[in-house]
Amino acid sequence: MSQLKDFYTKSIIPEMQKQFNYQNIMQIPRITKVTLNMGIGEAANDKKMIESAVKDMASISGQKPIITKTRKAVASFKIRDGWPIGCKVTLRGHSMYEFLQRLISISLPRMRDFRGLNPKSFDGRGNYNFGIKELIVFPEIDFDTDPVWGVDICITTSAHNDDQARALLKLFNLPIK
Repeated sequence: MSQLKDFYTKSIIPEMQKQFNYQNIMQIPRITKVTLNMGIGEAANDKKMIESAVKDMASISGQKPIITKTRKAVASFKIRDGWPIGCKVTLRGHSMYEFLQRLISISLPRMRDFRGLNPKSFDGRGNYNFGIKELIVFPEIDFDTDPVWGVDICITTSAHNDDQARALLKLFNLPIK
């Protein structure tokens, strides 16, 4: 069992049950999935850049990403229909907890001028979205050869509102201001 999953079952579940007076243990919110999305729009013409972004995303997440393609052509951006424009990964279960463990304990503290994540990034349904501008905060990335990419991270929870999700993520030690 992942260290973060073990922490959830032993510490977070009793704390959330005491804080929100849940009658049943199944009412307690949990993290259902983590989605990573990387847009590489400026490098849509270069196949090597797309392969580099896919390689970086695979090394961060631990699984192979899906290459996203454009749905329609946009002449002002010089993009045609069906061109690769980014990549995404959805993490669930054990790999999700492993990624969150590395994100919270290693990567976020390595960010430059980091003072905490924005508390207004909840979407009203208990999901939290934030972006990382430079992937070099992850120790798996070799920053000497690759271009600097950014990634959007969406943490999806089973919470019904933002207050429950905020309490859950605070108990996971996610550094929200």
